[in-house]
Amino acid sequence: MSTAADSRRRRKRTLTARLVLAGGATLVALLAAVVGGIAAYEYEEACLVQQDRAELLARMVEEHAAHALDDATNVLAVGAAAVHRTPPERLAELGDAFVQMAAGQPLVAAMLLVDERGSVVASSVPAARGLRLDSARWTLARAQAQLHYGSYLADAAPVLPGRDSVPVLRSVVGADGRPGTLVALLDTARLAEFQRHAREDPGTSALLVRRDGEVLSATPEAGVGAGGRITVRPDGDVEFDNGRRVVVATHTLASRPELTVVVVRDLEVGLAVWRRMLAWLLAGGAVAAAVIAAMTFVAERSVRAREAARRQRDAAQHAVALRERELSVIVKSVQELIFRTDHEGRLTFVNARWQAATGQPSESLLGRRLLDLVAPASREAVAALLAPEAAGSRAAQISFAGSERRLFDLALSPLIEGGRVVGHAGSAVDVTERCAAERELQEQLALSALMLDTMPLPVALMDREACYVTVNRAWEQQAGMAREELVGKRARDYLLLAEAAVHERYNREVLEHGGSLSYESEVSQADGTRRTMAVTKAAVIGADGRPRGLLAALTDITEFREADRAMREARDIAEEASRSKSEFIANISHELRTPLQAIIGFSELGMVRGRAHERLASMFGDIHAAGQRMLALVNDLLDVSKIESTVGTFHLERTDLRPLVREVAREIDPLLARRRLHLDLVLSEGQLVAKVDPLRFQQVVRNVLANAVRFSPDGATIELRGDIDASNQIVVTVRDHGPGIPPAELEKIFEAFVQSSKTKDGSGGTGLGLAICRKIVEAHGGSIHAENAEGGGSRFTIAVPARGFADTVV
Repeated sequence: MSTAADSRRRRKRTLTARLVLAGGATLVALLAAVVGGIAAYEYEEACLVQQDRAELLARMVEEHAAHALDDATNVLAVGAAAVHRTPPERLAELGDAFVQMAAGQPLVAAMLLVDERGSVVASSVPAARGLRLDSARWTLARAQAQLHYGSYLADAAPVLPGRDSVPVLRSVVGADGRPGTLVALLDTARLAEFQRHAREDPGTSALLVRRDGEVLSATPEAGVGAGGRITVRPDGDVEFDNGRRVVVATHTLASRPELTVVVVRDLEVGLAVWRRMLAWLLAGGAVAAAVIAAMTFVAERSVRAREAARRQRDAAQHAVALRERELSVIVKSVQELIFRTDHEGRLTFVNARWQAATGQPSESLLGRRLLDLVAPASREAVAALLAPEAAGSRAAQISFAGSERRLFDLALSPLIEGGRVVGHAGSAVDVTERCAAERELQEQLALSALMLDTMPLPVALMDREACYVTVNRAWEQQAGMAREELVGKRARDYLLLAEAAVHERYNREVLEHGGSLSYESEVSQADGTRRTMAVTKAAVIGADGRPRGLLAALTDITEFREADRAMREARDIAEEASRSKSEFIANISHELRTPLQAIIGFSELGMVRGRAHERLASMFGDIHAAGQRMLALVNDLLDVSKIESTVGTFHLERTDLRPLVREVAREIDPLLARRRLHLDLVLSEGQLVAKVDPLRFQQVVRNVLANAVRFSPDGATIELRGDIDASNQIVVTVRDHGPGIPPAELEKIFEAFVQSSKTKDGSGGTGLGLAICRKIVEAHGGSIHAENAEGGGSRFTIAVPARGFADTVV
C-alpha cells in the first residue's frame, strides 16, 4: 500500500510540475509579446522626438542667423548713409567709424569701402586700406542695392589673412555721385561656434547653405565643411547623405530666402536612450522570466534543498567533531600550561603540560583549587588574580609547590556569563630561563657600568641629538659637573662655543655616516686649564642598521705633545750639529789637501831624484804612499760632507747609462791587467736611460768595481751586468769571487767608517766608499745592497728608476 501511495504521490508531483511548467511557459510567452510591443512603440516615439528636436534646433539656428544677418544689414545701412554724407576727400577717414560699427557686432569681422576699380578706400582693418581686391573672387560686380551674399572665402586675404569669412556686399553712392561697394566680412567661425553650442549632443550638426548649395558655415560633425556644396531642391529641401542614419530639418530664413539652415541629427545617437530603455526592458523581462521559472521549480527544488540541507548538517557535525579532535591534539602539544577554573577557582580543564610542571597526573588535578597547587609564596598573588572584583585580564609571576625553582608567568581572564563571573581561563609560561637570562643581563650591565665608571679615560654616551645619555666618573671630573647635571645636555651647554663647534661638527659626521673617527682638540678642564685631548667617536648602530647614538672617549695627550715638541727641538739641535760637523769636515778637508799636495809633490820629486839611492828612494816611496792614503781619506771625507750638506748638489740629466759603465770599465783596465783579472761585461742591447748625475753615478760604479778588484783573487773573473727589471728599474750588478761578506755585516758595510771583518787585512780603504755610494744612489731615488753569491764571493746590486727620453715625469 505504501508503495502505491508513494507512486501516487510521485505522479501527483509530476502532474503538478508539468502544470507549473506549462503555466510558466505561457507567462514567459505573454511577457515576450508585451516587451516586443513596448519596444516597437518606444522606437517610433524616439524617431519622432529626434525629428522634433531637429526642427527645434533648426528654428533656433535660423533665428540666430537671421538676427546676426539683420545686424550686419543694419551696419551696412548705417555705413552706406555715412558714405553718402562724407565728402570724397574724407572717405578714408571712415575707417575709424567702421571699427566702431564692427565692434558692436560680434559676427562682423571687418568692413570695407571699395570703389568701382576694386580698390579699398576705407577699412576697419588699417592694413587693408589701398589694397586692390579680386573682383571675381570677392563678387564685387554682383553688388546690388539690396544685399548680396558672396561666396565663402577660405582665406580673406589680403584683408584678413588666414581667417575664413563670407562677404556681404551693398552698393553705395558717394557724395559726389560715384558708385562704390560696401563690404561686411562675416566671421564664419563665430557663426559655426554658435551652431556648435546650440546642438544637444555630438551627433547633431548644423549648416548655413546658400540657394546654390554652397555651404557658408558648418559644425565639424556635418561631414561637409564651409565652402563645400550640397544639393538644394527647388522646394527648399536638401539631399544630405553622410553614410549614417540621420534626421534632417531645414528652415529657410524668412528675411533671407536665399539662405537655408540645415540641421542633421544622427539617429543612432538619438536612439541610444531607446536602446538603454530596451536593455532595461529586456533585463526586466529576463528577470521576470527567471522569477517565473524559479517559482515553477520551487516545489521540486524545495525537496531537493531539504535533502541537501540534511546532508550539509551531517557534514557540519562531522567537521565540528573533527575540529574538536584537532583542537584537543593542539592543546596537548602546546608547551604552555592551559587551564580553566570555575567560579571557586577549582580546575575544570588542564592540558598535558601540567603533569611536567607539577609532577602530578593531569587527571588528578581536576577539581582541585589553583591556590592549593602553587607555592605558599605565590598564593597571595594568585588569590588577587581570582578575586571577583578583579576586572579584565591580569598576570603575575608564580611558582608551583614542589618546584619552587621554576618560575611561571600566569595570565588569567574572567569568564563572564549573565553579568557575573562563572570561571576563569588562563595560561602559564615557564620563564625560568628567561628570568635567569635577565638576571645575567642585569649583572653584565652592572659590570659594564662599573667598568665604565672606573675607567681612567673620560667616556660618554650620546643619543641621535648629541645629548648626553650617560658619562663615567672620569668625564665628570674633567668637566667639573655631576652626571645628573650633564645628562640631557649638549657640548655647547657647558663648553666654550669654539670648542663645542668642533665637537658638534664631528658628532654630525658620525651620526650621518656611521663608523668611527679620531681627532685632536683643546678641551677646557674644571680647573680652567686647557688640555690637548685625542677624541675617539664611534657610532652606536641600532636594530635598523642606522646610527642611534654615539660613544665618545677622551685621551689626555698633553704630555705626549710636549714630549713630541721636545723631541722635535732635540732633532733640530742634532741636525744643526750634523750640519756643523759636515761643514767642519768640509773645511778641515780643504785645509788638509793643500799641505798634502805639497807632501805628495815633494815625495814624488824625491823618488825621481833618489833613484840612485835605494834607501832614500824607499823612504820617499813610503812618504808618497802615506800621502796618497791620507789624500784618499780627505777626499772621502769631503764627499761625505758634500752629500750631507747643501753644498753637494747633483746635476741630473737623462742619459744612457751604458756609455758611463763602459767608460768606468776602461778606466780600471790597468788594475785588471796588473792582477790578471778578467771583466765579464754584459749590458742590455736596449737603452738604459735614467735621470742621473753622470759623474756621481760613475763614482758609484767605480767604487764598487774597485772593491771587486781589491778583494778578488788573482786570475779571477768579475761579472758586470746591466738591464731593466719587471718593475721598470735599471739594475747594475757587480759580482766578484772574493771572500764574501758575513751575513750580519751586509748592511753595516754601508755605514760610514765601517769595514767588513773579512777585509781588514791591510788592503787599504777608509770605510767611507760604500757609505758615499749609498747616499749618492738614494739621492737618485734608487737603492744599493749587497749579498753573498752562490759559489763564493759577493754581489752588489745598484738600482735606479728608468726614465725614457720621451718620459715627462720628473
